[in-house]
Amino acid sequence: MGANLFSNYGEAVAMILFGIGFGNLLLQNNLIKKIIGLNIMDTAIYLFLAEKGYIENRVAPIVTNGVQSMEAYINPIPSGLVLTGIVVSVSVSALMLSITIRLYQRYQTLDLDEISTRLKKEGL
Repeated sequence: MGANLFSNYGEAVAMILFGIGFGNLLLQNNLIKKIIGLNIMDTAIYLFLAEKGYIENRVAPIVTNGVQSMEAYINPIPSGLVLTGIVVSVSVSALMLSITIRLYQRYQTLDLDEISTRLKKEGL
């Protein structure tokens, strides 16, 4: 058990980060803290994909010195997924923050329970 954990510490760290972010997302009432929790979860997924895509003693798939053997390079698919995920994550975070600003301007609070209570009073 311990040998596998230490040889796969990157995956273990990614799972711990995901758990921290998920717990933060579930247990916090503040909208900003929920957004931070979601960003921690995103980061954990990117770390996990990067760990899975890395192969010992291989380099990025950029042909240099005429080396065209597949055994010399890592798989570029996880790297592409991580870059795409980062772009989507930044966009989603910006959208969530802008909606949070609008909610704060209207209700003068970031507490999700308080906003929900006020919405019920308004009949929405």
